[in-house]
Amino acid sequence: MSFLLPTLETKKDLVDVIRKPQDKVVVLRFGCQSDQKCLVLDDVLAKAAPLLANMACIYIVELSAVPLYVQYFDITLTPATVFFFNGQHMKVDHGTPDHTKFIGVFREKQDLVDLVEVIYRGAMRGKLMVRSPLDGRRVDKYELLYKDV
Repeated sequence: MSFLLPTLETKKDLVDVIRKPQDKVVVLRFGCQSDQKCLVLDDVLAKAAPLLANMACIYIVELSAVPLYVQYFDITLTPATVFFFNGQHMKVDHGTPDHTKFIGVFREKQDLVDLVEVIYRGAMRGKLMVRSPLDGRRVDKYELLYKDV
């Protein structure tokens, strides 16, 4: 279902998408189209896109297309979903060690809709970090490993 969502292929496209929309959440899915988990997430994103059309723009970003941003956001596990609002990187407390991105697959489209609504409401109030409405059991758990620290 990734063919239903716009794909960003260059650094310039990515920067333009992050800066351009006013008062909309930008949802960026980083991953590979050959990965099965990414395909499942793409299906959830495509189903949720019409419901979120008034408050969010959803894009797919291939890891190989923008290695600079893959390194900048420290994307080592895929799929990773990053959120922006009016050019600001929105952080979400999912109950995991990393608040900068959501790693894994949303179980249902309603999980994504609920999360984007919370991000949108928080961002409209000027918050840069919000608490996730998702139940902790529905979020993939992982541990961060720091190299050379």
